[in-house]
Amino acid sequence: MSITEYEVAPGAYGVAIDADGGVWTTLVELGELARLSTDGQVERFKLDAEQSRPMVLITGPDDAIWFSRGDGRIGRVDADRTISSLPVLTPTGTPYGLCAGPDRMLWYTLLSGDRIGRIALDGTTDEFPLAAGSMPGPITAGPDGALWFTLNQADAIGRITPAGEVTTYPLPTPGAAPVGIHAGRDAVWFTEIGAGQIGQIHPDGRIDEFPLPDRSCRPHAVAATVDGGCWATLWASSSVVRLDRDGRIIAEASFTPGAEPHGLAIAADESLWVALEAGSLAHVTEQDDSPALPPITDRDTATAW
Repeated sequence: MSITEYEVAPGAYGVAIDADGGVWTTLVELGELARLSTDGQVERFKLDAEQSRPMVLITGPDDAIWFSRGDGRIGRVDADRTISSLPVLTPTGTPYGLCAGPDRMLWYTLLSGDRIGRIALDGTTDEFPLAAGSMPGPITAGPDGALWFTLNQADAIGRITPAGEVTTYPLPTPGAAPVGIHAGRDAVWFTEIGAGQIGQIHPDGRIDEFPLPDRSCRPHAVAATVDGGCWATLWASSSVVRLDRDGRIIAEASFTPGAEPHGLAIAADESLWVALEAGSLAHVTEQDDSPALPPITDRDTATAW
């Protein structure tokens, strides 16, 4: 397995891949977005507010890049690189998780507002309340036509239908503090940053938990793979691991100590892109072929389990 890193800027957090193969990331502290093109060029986009704090970003139902902002707004970048934003309905809410729903709407979570919201392509917004203090995190469109999300402070996974009906599933492990979540073809994967575990929840609510070898590794983000498994970033151990559909670790790749891996996304060729908060985007591939982009570092480091 090969890791190639591309320098962007400090604070890289979220990852999204656009229709042209460009890799986007959020630069939280700088209040910027960055895009790495397929020819290795980096573009940076300054947002309109000093404290915008862009966090999670995705390719939306309209193929635009959408991103959450810590100043109570949802941002959008269209094909012409025009950046716009709109406020969420709850003035005190902090947008975080985003996903495209089965209804072709953009769904989002409010960390501090304890709400799930959605935005139609015409800009119409509505929100649904959750239990106070539950702190919803990332959100994903599940295989059952509903939206699934983590409830970090409630140690639970939530499910909401497009009609707004909410169900909560408490996790078996106290203090699990789930963060990342991403749906596969049959089930939904999530991370337990407080327990050092990766979890899986099935449409019927059945939960499986898979302890990691280092329980202090702080798993953060997760991305489902086409074979039914997943990749996850291990923030504290500066690495990523791949699990098969049964929760067994089948590969691991390590970054420079202190790299702080956060968001990740799987490309069309099934390679992995990871945002390293230390200031780069890492491309993890299964083979040691020469990279298509000019790297800043190129090193082979992997352990297959």
